[in-house]
Amino acid sequence: MKIACQISILGSLAILGSLHAGTSSSLKLVQEIPLPQVKGRIDHMAVDVKGHRLFVAALGNNTVEVIDLKAGKRVYTISGLAEPQAVLYLADSNELYITNGRTGECRILDAVSFRTERKIDFADDADNLRYDSTTHRVYVAYGSGAIGVIDAVGGTRLGDIKLAGHPESFQIDKASGTIFVNVPSARQIAVLDASALKVKTIWPLKIAADNFPIALDTARHRLFVGTRKPPKLLVFDIQSGGLVQEVAIDGTTDDVFYDAARKRVYVACGAGFLDVIEQEDASSYVPSERIPTAPGARTCLFVPESSVLYLAVPIQKDRDAAIYVYEASPSQHSQP
Repeated sequence: MKIACQISILGSLAILGSLHAGTSSSLKLVQEIPLPQVKGRIDHMAVDVKGHRLFVAALGNNTVEVIDLKAGKRVYTISGLAEPQAVLYLADSNELYITNGRTGECRILDAVSFRTERKIDFADDADNLRYDSTTHRVYVAYGSGAIGVIDAVGGTRLGDIKLAGHPESFQIDKASGTIFVNVPSARQIAVLDASALKVKTIWPLKIAADNFPIALDTARHRLFVGTRKPPKLLVFDIQSGGLVQEVAIDGTTDDVFYDAARKRVYVACGAGFLDVIEQEDASSYVPSERIPTAPGARTCLFVPESSVLYLAVPIQKDRDAAIYVYEASPSQHSQP
């Protein structure tokens, strides 16, 4: 793979270290929604935009917390789960998909009554979820190396795509039917053909490891991959597989989101920061802010429809677990 890095990792670290962390011009903290009695690690989230609900996979608490965003409070707790790692809301059917890491079970619930309608068993470690609205398929990362495929209309399992190790975050390019998957144990990004249910190619990672979160900018053909060893944001050209740039970030990231309207990348880092990286053009990315949050706050959800970012903050020594709500401010790159 040809590597063309335009900003060195040392240069990025110097820029990050010089930024003022006390205030933010990119993300404004507007609300904190407490989650009393929620213990342990908090994993991924999903949103019901029209219903103004946020669903939070409280992995360490074995629950999914349901938050009324208008009221700014928790209104329901889905219990009896086994390390819920991800949650997916489907507006068309008003259903909720929840993956369970300890059992490998994917539960499909009615999103009004929260009663379980169906269960689909995977080998173990059911993890990230994605939905392709064009094909009405739900994809489930699971086990020692596979992406499971579910027909969202019939609720039946269609097959699997085998991988070299446990898949972490992945993204779907709906236009091309391509899926990009982080496989950290194999130090690779797997590029999949969704229709054929097979691996098309592999991009080896030679300069970093522990590639967990991933985000996609389809308009500029860019893929953003967060790594932990060392902490970097890697920017790839999805057409060639080439590395465009590497940018230093804070440690222990687990979620990365691309804000297309503002041309920004948001990185949630468990070291206690939200890192904001500006996209100057398709080949130039500059760290702009590192916003202090809390230790262990490494999962987030950016909602383009409302320009809001939700950050999951686990229980602290002196504070309950909470969801921090940030509003994204306009930027000089906001206009198309």
